[in-house]
Amino acid sequence: MEDASTLRLQVNPQARSNAEKILERLGIPLSTAVDMFFRQISLTGGLPFSVSLPKAPDSVNMDKMTEAEFHERLSHSYEQSENGDIEEAATVFAAFRKERAI
Repeated sequence: MEDASTLRLQVNPQARSNAEKILERLGIPLSTAVDMFFRQISLTGGLPFSVSLPKAPDSVNMDKMTEAEFHERLSHSYEQSENGDIEEAATVFAAFRKERAI
């Protein structure tokens, strides 16, 4: 076994907690996951995953809306909520993922 070195990091506590919960379910200690990450960086010559901003459809991309369009959509959503014209979030996200084959 190789000698180990100590690494001190400052990380977002919520991100760490979320990651540790998943790693625990996988049976992988945090130190092993960090070692795996470093090895993948060495093997791939960079980050072992794509780093990019998600692409929002123009229909929901606030950067593509005027302020008036944004406020109109916000008002419309509020009216729908007040009228009980709503769907469960799980249903909406499932349809979104299916539509985009995620």
